[in-house]
Amino acid sequence: MDAIVLGGGLMGAASAFFLARRGIRVTLIERNRVGSGATIASFGNVRRSGRYIPQLPLAHRSLALWREAEAMLGRDVEFRATGHLRLVFSQEGLAAMRSFVKEARPWGLELEELTTKDVRSRFPGLGPDAIAASFSPKDGSGNPRLIAPAFAHAARKLGADIVENVGIGAIRKSACGFQVETSKGSHEASMLLNTTGAWGARIASLFGEEVPIVAKGPQMGVTEPLPYRILPVVGVWAHDHGGGYLRQVERGNIVFGGGAERTDVSLDTGYAKADPARLPGQLRSLLPILPALKNVAVIRTWSGCEGYVEDGLPVIGRSSTTPGLFHAFGFSGHGFQLGPGVGDVMAEIMATGKTDIPLQEFRIERFAKPN
Repeated sequence: MDAIVLGGGLMGAASAFFLARRGIRVTLIERNRVGSGATIASFGNVRRSGRYIPQLPLAHRSLALWREAEAMLGRDVEFRATGHLRLVFSQEGLAAMRSFVKEARPWGLELEELTTKDVRSRFPGLGPDAIAASFSPKDGSGNPRLIAPAFAHAARKLGADIVENVGIGAIRKSACGFQVETSKGSHEASMLLNTTGAWGARIASLFGEEVPIVAKGPQMGVTEPLPYRILPVVGVWAHDHGGGYLRQVERGNIVFGGGAERTDVSLDTGYAKADPARLPGQLRSLLPILPALKNVAVIRTWSGCEGYVEDGLPVIGRSSTTPGLFHAFGFSGHGFQLGPGVGDVMAEIMATGKTDIPLQEFRIERFAKPN
């Protein structure tokens, strides 16, 4: 049994590692460098709060793997369980938070509900006008620049073949299963895993499966270093103040996102660009979260090509048309936390034919048109 993983983002690199760990011969093919696409553009949020409820079992499994990542991969990928604080500024946000807390509890996620007094005493300087908040102490963040290369490096040590910087040609069924033509040669395997992100629908369409997806670029930024005082990742409920979010790294810089409309990205180039004209409004949306940002310098902005599926949910699981073909793409800007779990689950399905993680709501068949 062998496999080709097409796409070297976090999903693909994690899948290659877990496949290799199960003894499956695997080739990971990435047209650029591993981890250079949507993964590196990520904010680095390792959160479970606010997720689509049926996604929580996968998120729990992934969090367990984030906690093991350094020992498992032999590298520090800067996962820090500093907690995830989500502020409430409106009655709409309060209702959304309480509804989620109630729904998530049977799925194994317990969130603390904080009062205004709790927020001010435990997290001074954050959300001075917040009327409430939720706190998830076991969540946190990881470094998007480190995680995918770490999985690829560990996969290579287990015997995986990592093919980077190649042109991708024909992708087709073959006598052996699947054949992928590249500028560095042809590769064949009995299984093919499509983890090509925003390009995932293009691959699926080659096998008669259509997925409504658009490519968008988020606007991210980082400030000059400040005294290290903000431990948790911080966001908001109900997209108050534009849905901004931020975290402070141990070096002192504050990484931020949200609060700015995502830009359209052409899949022909895959090039996403931050828009400087949107930065002032983005920073204003963050001031209710952290007023201290008012006089701070932004030293870098960036973007990346992400795939947003029409219903906001990813495509995970078997192909509905082609035996041996599997998909894991379209995470719509919320895939970073799920990456290790998705890789582990896809390897489990490909190796054993089953998993106990519920994936029914993410099947590609949901887009099939009735005959």
